Amino acid sequence: MIRVSGVRAELSQDFSDLRGLCEKRLKIAGNDIKSVRLARKSVDARRKSDVHFILSLDIEARGEEKLLRHLKNAVRHEPAEYEITPVSSHSERPVIVGFGPAGMLAALVLAMSGAKPIVLERGADVDTRVRSVETFRNGGPLDPECNVQFGEGGAGTFSDGKLNTGISDGRIGWILRRFAEFGAPEDILTDAKPHIGTDRLREVVKNLRERVIALGGEVRFNSKFTGYELANGCISRIFYTDSHGSHAIDSHYLILAAGHSARDVFELLHSKNVTMSQKNFSVGVRIEHRREDIDKAMYGGFAGHPALKAASYKLAVHLPSGRSLYTFCMCPGGYVMAAASEEGRLAVNGMSCSARDAENSNSALLVGIGPGDFGSSHPLAGMYLQRELEERAFTAGGSDYRAPAVTVGDFLERRKPGKLGKVRPSYKPGVRLAPPEEYLPEFVCEALRDGIIEMGKKLRGFDDPEAVLTGIESRSSSPVRIERNSALESPDIAGFYPCGEGAGHAGGIVSAAVDGMKCAEAVIAKMNGGKV
Repeated sequence: MIRVSGVRAELSQDFSDLRGLCEKRLKIAGNDIKSVRLARKSVDARRKSDVHFILSLDIEARGEEKLLRHLKNAVRHEPAEYEITPVSSHSERPVIVGFGPAGMLAALVLAMSGAKPIVLERGADVDTRVRSVETFRNGGPLDPECNVQFGEGGAGTFSDGKLNTGISDGRIGWILRRFAEFGAPEDILTDAKPHIGTDRLREVVKNLRERVIALGGEVRFNSKFTGYELANGCISRIFYTDSHGSHAIDSHYLILAAGHSARDVFELLHSKNVTMSQKNFSVGVRIEHRREDIDKAMYGGFAGHPALKAASYKLAVHLPSGRSLYTFCMCPGGYVMAAASEEGRLAVNGMSCSARDAENSNSALLVGIGPGDFGSSHPLAGMYLQRELEERAFTAGGSDYRAPAVTVGDFLERRKPGKLGKVRPSYKPGVRLAPPEEYLPEFVCEALRDGIIEMGKKLRGFDDPEAVLTGIESRSSSPVRIERNSALESPDIAGFYPCGEGAGHAGGIVSAAVDGMKCAEAVIAKMNGGKV
């Protein structure tokens, strides 16, 4: 099989006729083609007068060696295989804390190995969680244990379900195939910027959970990890609480995939002298534009073409101050979500459903900060700074979980927030007009001002005076790293595997899922003969 990249296709391309496309574009005789499969599809919108697709095709044909010599961008390609090693007979069951992307894939791999994992998830199942989140968005109380951050599927369940990643790993294809098997749209296997959408992701999460259970695993909801016990420097017992009281599980294997908002877990580990370190993270706001305006800016006259989805963008600028501003987790046709997980503190995130057809498009607009900005050498100083900024945002919003918002025009001109324009904020339970200076450090505000103007030069209308900035976006990544060694274990505790985004070893759904698989593989290896 060969893979040919860079194949042009018009927006009107009939994807059921890839054989015909190969004959036309690649000049391969039809009777030489045994099979052809779409491997990747992206939109080339660099020239607004000529928007089209760029494809990668996997082709089986006669005379492949000749094709390799004569076709541009053709390479030999063999699909990657991923095999799960079975565990030998073992009485102990590994424990996973957290059922977000890292915990889910760790559980799936362990269940498929025969290890019968036990998952402890502090939040509720996804259906209950949806009801809790909607109650909060409609002005009801915040549930600190079941919200946008905590519960089945993790924080990613209430995002866009974006599956693009900056890492390269052979496990990624396997992960995408499992998501498709569990209900994600098939185009995640080929789109250059794959996404599932929050609405469909909920079904994927449930189906994955049912597969883990069918293979002998358990998922215990509303079960909060509270600590552990050691024997000879190794995990020996894991403690948790639920509505029935306190419980213990005897096990020498603990994968901690608690997520980037499990602040009480970070404090617990620090109190036990687990090696942790400060880590860079980012803070900022969500910027909202009308979806149709972003579509026009990205696609020009092709905006609205039935073959094109709602447009996404990715922008970054380096500023004279030495700071940078970048967009993150862009949600076309989506909503700004209430993402708080602690009472008296406010945070926002972005979410899109699979159709991406909401009135606005939004993105995080972030400035990186690091240990030099934390004001302390304490390992949790970044987390404490997050909390402080979220408390300020809560106050700026009116102390009732409304979010502080301002138009780009008022912000850039340093005017007292006046009134909103054509962009209607999507955040619920509502917004209060307030400038970012009320909750963000001055250097972040200045980076936002300078950067928005520069981004407006890259994407027409990005600096639209009527666009809306809503804050605070503070949960883009973990502010700490729980250290681990080459065996993926904590250097302090044998059998303890800090995992995923919360532990500072991943960023985003796919990279967290890959890390969960790696930790599961490490546990399997240890169960099959490693020393405990």
